[in-house]
Amino acid sequence: MAKRKKHNLQWIKETLELKEDHNWTSKPGTRIFVAGRGALRFDVPEDWHFEPDLKSFRFLDKEPPNDNCRLEASFNLLPPANWAEFPLVPLLKKIVKDDKRNVIERGEIIQLQRQTARIIWTQIKFIDPQENREAYSRICIGLGSGVQCLITFDYWADEAEQLIPVWDTVMESLVLGLYIRDPRTGFAFPD
Repeated sequence: MAKRKKHNLQWIKETLELKEDHNWTSKPGTRIFVAGRGALRFDVPEDWHFEPDLKSFRFLDKEPPNDNCRLEASFNLLPPANWAEFPLVPLLKKIVKDDKRNVIERGEIIQLQRQTARIIWTQIKFIDPQENREAYSRICIGLGSGVQCLITFDYWADEAEQLIPVWDTVMESLVLGLYIRDPRTGFAFPD
């Protein structure tokens, strides 16, 4: 198992051996991504290329420059407060409205309720100016257990049929604030 630690504004990869009785599980063909000891967790295709950045984590279907899509995630730890009523829908609507790409279509806002989180997402369709090609961007905001996440997924419109299941897996497996005491076992403890 590999994990990354933030050190002087860089991520350092650390590889740990999983214990025999670990409880990490994911769908066949996927691997589990965990950041912040469990602040953010979701499943991604096991063969995708991973690129950590200073403020986010990127997964690409192939190594650049041969990639055709990008899944990017970031998270923030929130100060103690009652975040249950935070207006996620107006925030997402503003993000979509302020998008500077050549947007030709806006999707509906989808709301997911989890035991510990509220998750919303939508998509836009736009014309990529460099390729002069239709593309989609899916945008998700999650809030729960003292964690806020932003996940985006950009892909070509003509590859939507094969890539929408990737997004569905990310949304189905998304967990916020389920902290991992020992990453070699996968067992979580409450925040």
